[in-house]
Amino acid sequence: MKYIVLLGDGMSDQPVGALEGKTPLQAAKTPNMDFMAKRGTLGLAHTVPEGYAPGSDVANLSMFGYNPVDCYTGRSPLEAASMGVSLGPDDVAFRLNLVHLEARGGKLIMEDYSAGHISSADGRELVEDLQRQLGNEEFSFHPGVSYRHLMVWHGGRTQIKMTPPHDISGQSVTEHMPSGEGADKLIYLMNASQMIFHNHPQYKRRAAAGEVPANSIWLWGHGKAPAMGTFDARFGLTGAVISAVDLIKGIGVYAGLDIINVPGATGYLDTNFDGKAQAAIDALKTHDFVFVHVEAPDEASHSGKLADKIKAIELFDEKVVGAVLQGVKQFGDYRILCAPDHPTPIALMTHSSDPVPFVIYAGEEKEKAGVAGYDEIAAAATGLKVEPGYRLMEMLLNR
Repeated sequence: MKYIVLLGDGMSDQPVGALEGKTPLQAAKTPNMDFMAKRGTLGLAHTVPEGYAPGSDVANLSMFGYNPVDCYTGRSPLEAASMGVSLGPDDVAFRLNLVHLEARGGKLIMEDYSAGHISSADGRELVEDLQRQLGNEEFSFHPGVSYRHLMVWHGGRTQIKMTPPHDISGQSVTEHMPSGEGADKLIYLMNASQMIFHNHPQYKRRAAAGEVPANSIWLWGHGKAPAMGTFDARFGLTGAVISAVDLIKGIGVYAGLDIINVPGATGYLDTNFDGKAQAAIDALKTHDFVFVHVEAPDEASHSGKLADKIKAIELFDEKVVGAVLQGVKQFGDYRILCAPDHPTPIALMTHSSDPVPFVIYAGEEKEKAGVAGYDEIAAAATGLKVEPGYRLMEMLLNR
């Protein structure tokens, strides 16, 4: 038996007026997900436990079959694991976004949480400069991918309130600066980065090229290293993870799964969809389980780009779901779970805690009566709801 998770990050949404009251999932052409929904098990899953923020960290731990209540310590420790950064018992990891802030109306606005989806090369250049100028025995800076980087506070504090930058797009940052024990040190680093970036050659270079320059860092998502059992110990299966995102790969590292890096996997609309699908089929030749993560719908949602979100969903359906549906037949028995991790409504441009539609398909050919396709409304109509959401993995594995 082969097991596959196909995750379209942030696909789920709310009815949109511009789509005549349809959700993007309803409006998008998704023949492959519809095929599975009409024949498999369709329902809703609550992937974010009560009292937890609806982050991709919490939601994806649930999708991997781990109860966030038992093991969640923060987003950045998971990303650190993917980046090969070891955390000591007193180390606190922070996500470091490269952002673009804009002075407007007497306020400093979060204009772009990704600094124009800055390239990894440009991002590395800036973060390495931060390490040269601000790095010391207390703080270290580590380059990652695009705008997503890492800072480690050695001997740091954890009782700090912080806000994800994509939650405050277009808003004043003043009300969302770090607060709590040791927050003054973090604010100092954020302010110091603005001076460094403003005088950096890259700032003028990107501005002259019509690109959005990074002019500040934004720190958030902090935490210490979690304690997690391996996927093999939990479920008795070997497995692999395919994603462009350090968070997802970091969960895989802690779960003891193999990490497969696909050339051209970017996390955006231009990602290598075909390569991810082929890598999944290849992985199943030597593994029992594969987790395929596609970030593009979520990124489009955070940017408020409805057409891009629909396009990302359609590409996911065609190039990932469709290709895996065909390729997995060579293995005989298989079970596929397809779902988002959380909703990312276009109207909000950030995550919500609403339950997400899922389908589990095991090769059935006969259509079930009354199922229109794969979307939030059709899933709710089945009356099936998995709560807590981490039990979806048990359902996939038929445990």
